[in-house]
Amino acid sequence: MRAVVLVGGEGTRLRPLTLTTPKQMLPIVEHPMIERVLGHLAAHGVDEAVLSLGYRPDAFINAYPDGTVAGIRLSYAVEPTPLDTAGAIRFAADHVGIDDTFLVVNGDVLTDLDISALIAFHREHGSEATISLTPVDDPSAFGVVPTDPDGRVQAFIEKPPRDEIPTNLINAGTYVLEPTVLGRIPEGRRVSIERETFPQLVEAGSLYAQGSEVYWIDTGTPDAYLRANADLLLGRRNIPPAPDAVEDGSLGEGVWRIGEVDVASISVTRSLVGKGTMIDAGAVVDSSVVGHGAVIEEGASVLGSVLLPGARVAAKATVEGSIIGPDATIGQRCVIQPLSVIGAGVVTASGTVVDGGRVPAGV
Repeated sequence: MRAVVLVGGEGTRLRPLTLTTPKQMLPIVEHPMIERVLGHLAAHGVDEAVLSLGYRPDAFINAYPDGTVAGIRLSYAVEPTPLDTAGAIRFAADHVGIDDTFLVVNGDVLTDLDISALIAFHREHGSEATISLTPVDDPSAFGVVPTDPDGRVQAFIEKPPRDEIPTNLINAGTYVLEPTVLGRIPEGRRVSIERETFPQLVEAGSLYAQGSEVYWIDTGTPDAYLRANADLLLGRRNIPPAPDAVEDGSLGEGVWRIGEVDVASISVTRSLVGKGTMIDAGAVVDSSVVGHGAVIEEGASVLGSVLLPGARVAAKATVEGSIIGPDATIGQRCVIQPLSVIGAGVVTASGTVVDGGRVPAGV
């Protein structure tokens, strides 16, 4: 089975992190998001994948010079201009000559979906296209998909007004497609699969959908990115937070580590510390990911946050519910309040307060 993985977006909602790193290359508990997506595909029989690239394609190509991740052989299709979702799918599929049933996934969605069951459902119903659905509390920001009892899609309603929502089941971003779908997508221009291609398939009666209540998260906002890390860290997905992580009770309750670390603090709980991390005595760390090579100095507090590799939190600073970019430094006595995002290499002056703000380099 082959797959097209959509990773071409600019990740604007996660800026300034994505000014330097494509969203799907950001780590989720010390492992790039794209590797977690591809690992899930591999577990369901995918052996080849083409990454549909647009924004910063070299970051992906350079990261995997041997063209293999999780046993999956990778190809790269770099869009000459943005082609939107369907356009990107056709461009990538044509690039590698896909001519049989194939998968499409969004590279910024993490899920425990049984993809094998979705493929089986697709084949049992003789579908031209089958999409996975997931329930959400507020469907108005997504594509809402009502179906008949057999799973045939009755409509595809992209981001409906809240007072016109027919179901709470939304498009979950995993598709099984027949190659005939590619012929429905015009070449060389922007085409939205949600607004153009799927409605055509609804009219043809050949679009089916299967709902699932398994774990699913779109990681595209700071809040969701933090939750994706926390869900692994705090055991909500019932798997280790990282494949190479070891639970080490000598460091604190619920603490995981990767490799050798230097933790002098006795106040580290429910966290993961990456290789080469240093946490000084008197520091407090709870429910956080401390990326490899990060430093937390004496008297600092890091709570419910993600420190990306090489970040430093200076003495008596506080970071709560925020993301600190790679090699950034939070100065002494700074206060970083929830849902702040500090960009790569940023240095905040001592005593700075950031309340839910975005701080890129050079500011």
